[in-house]
Amino acid sequence: MTISMSEQASADLDQELLAQSQCPDPQDELDLLMRLPSWLAEGCFQEIALREGLELSILDCRLCDRLEFAYSEREGHLQFHFHLSGEHRDGSTKVGNLEYALYGAGLIPKETAICPDRYSVLEVSISMQPEVLVSFAGQNGELPPEFRHLVRPADQKYYTRVGTVLPIMQQILWQIVRCPYSGLAKRIYLEAKALEVVALVLEHEREVQQGRRVLHALQPDCVERICRAREIVLQHLDRPLSLVDLARRVGLNDCTLKRGFRRVFGKTVFGYLRDYRLEQARLLLLSGHASVAEVMQAVGFVDRGHFAAAFRKKFGVVPKDYTKAQSY
Repeated sequence: MTISMSEQASADLDQELLAQSQCPDPQDELDLLMRLPSWLAEGCFQEIALREGLELSILDCRLCDRLEFAYSEREGHLQFHFHLSGEHRDGSTKVGNLEYALYGAGLIPKETAICPDRYSVLEVSISMQPEVLVSFAGQNGELPPEFRHLVRPADQKYYTRVGTVLPIMQQILWQIVRCPYSGLAKRIYLEAKALEVVALVLEHEREVQQGRRVLHALQPDCVERICRAREIVLQHLDRPLSLVDLARRVGLNDCTLKRGFRRVFGKTVFGYLRDYRLEQARLLLLSGHASVAEVMQAVGFVDRGHFAAAFRKKFGVVPKDYTKAQSY
């Protein structure tokens, strides 16, 4: 079966949930927890206003049935929407398990959002008004060229892109979900973590936009395919595809993919994968929350000796000594 909700029904439900909301943290009246109605789902929705124009929300539930929301044309703001579990589809994106959707500010056309009920849902969303993003741009208040498409006029369709929730992002998102603090410490911690994961998405976006500009001058029709190939590479850190299989997945021949990938990202496909694994390993080790074995597994290395040798070649120290070296 399918639960279908009109825009008005959705707005009414939001008001009902807000009226019945509770503050799970007695020291923070801007932290609201809403229990979802039993006819809709088993679980809850948490919303925390971190500062003016910056909000964090967590949806943790199991839907009773497939859910459809109908929305009219509206103005949207920046959204960083992460799926630790579950999936959804709207007019512009399809986001699955361990994927994220980046939504820019601008016009959102009339659409229907669909949430299947076959998975438990755990989503972390960060909502940001454009002026908050611009506030990080410095005194001139102008976004760098690679980010200007994220803030479009209200009459221009918004930008969207789906990406992979990488291991370092997963770690930050779980820290948000399992935040151990309350009151002021909690608010500082959550804002820092929210901005940290936003920074990772924006760094990825910068790389995507730079690659698109380079590739546009050569083969405009290959832009999305090359970028999708990168996403697939990052989704298979532990089991890399062959170049032929990867090319087949994105609808290119292996020679075009090989040349295009190097031109866009400055490395071969497998050179990029190796360096990315090692950089993710470095960040995970630096966080201090995972052992060498856990880090090695998270980034897809199966042989500890090979991992140690590759890490030492790139960073000048073996993994077990890396965090010790950073503390001096």
